Amino acid sequence: MTDDREHDHGGYASHPDGHQGQNLVQNEGQPPLQLLESPGLAGFLHDHAVSLAFTTYQAGKIFFVGVNAQGRISVFERSFPRCMGLSVVNGTIWMSALYQLWRMENFLEPGQSHDGYDALFVPIKGHTTGEIDIHDMTEGPDGRPLFVATRVNCLATIDDKHSFVPVWKPPFIDAIVAEDRCHLNGAAFENGVARYVTCVATTNYARGWSDRRRDGGVILDVPSGEVVAHGLSMPHSPRLHAGKLWVIQSGRGQFGFVDPASGTFEALCDLPGFARGLGFVGKYAIIGVSGPRKDKTFEGLELNEKLAAAGQEPVCGIVVVDLESGEIAHRLELRGVISELYDVAVLPGLRRPMAIGLMADDIRFVLRPGPMESGVQPVS
Repeated sequence: MTDDREHDHGGYASHPDGHQGQNLVQNEGQPPLQLLESPGLAGFLHDHAVSLAFTTYQAGKIFFVGVNAQGRISVFERSFPRCMGLSVVNGTIWMSALYQLWRMENFLEPGQSHDGYDALFVPIKGHTTGEIDIHDMTEGPDGRPLFVATRVNCLATIDDKHSFVPVWKPPFIDAIVAEDRCHLNGAAFENGVARYVTCVATTNYARGWSDRRRDGGVILDVPSGEVVAHGLSMPHSPRLHAGKLWVIQSGRGQFGFVDPASGTFEALCDLPGFARGLGFVGKYAIIGVSGPRKDKTFEGLELNEKLAAAGQEPVCGIVVVDLESGEIAHRLELRGVISELYDVAVLPGLRRPMAIGLMADDIRFVLRPGPMESGVQPVS
């Protein structure tokens, strides 16, 4: 793969599974990255006037998926080290990287275009948080980011004088320490406020959760700190949508919803890989899936057993799930050098977005001055 590239899927190659795809350029010595889209994905994005973004910390990339003027899938990528958490709020993109948190703004006004793209996201502000393993995030009512700081077991924000500022922790966590004690990994936000969070276990010692991956997962109510669902397997990406609390059981390869009153999980569908990252477009869910890593974190999970029993290889990519039928309506598969995704986000109202990265000279010359301020004295 290259550092920063754009790829339009013109001149499709046919594939026996009914997908269409194109090989992307890769670094020397690496296998090619191939994107395979299901028929109808471009039409789905066009008809709903949305585009998608997803991150992969494995390759250190953020990808933008849209539709070009010819009605074909367009993929644009930029490089950031170990990018993970991703959120789109009022047109602003928040994204976490290895030890920083980035705010990206669209420099194009409605109706403007740049080289055929209708959005040009620029990283205008970075905050050094240190390596705290930021997962889910949003923008709070005060304009500051609110995020899950997994390594230090809390929800946090930022200020101008600290790496991060803790704002909430589970009741069973007794200290803010960099030990990833419970793998607090997801948050369901409502109007910029955290309502629910997911933890892989309710343990209070370093990596205690790793021995409870199969059935130790919980959903906590943030205001009360109480457990509203338990017995889950590596829950990720809790979200509030259409009156329901949706969640992914990554360890079981299931997507469904929880009744907070009873704690009952109702599965909507099985997923073809280790899932995390969830967004919505009307009656559809947009979910990221990955191939399980070959390490202890992913051993002994029901997902692996189910896939093996079915003779099915895990998929890496994005699936679009119909919330009414539970069927996978569309998908975008990644094959080759990338086998893991982390987060996905929906960009409403944008057909074909792109971004400026930190590795090329264009960030030096893309300017967007604000309006002239009156009443400011330039000299004393």
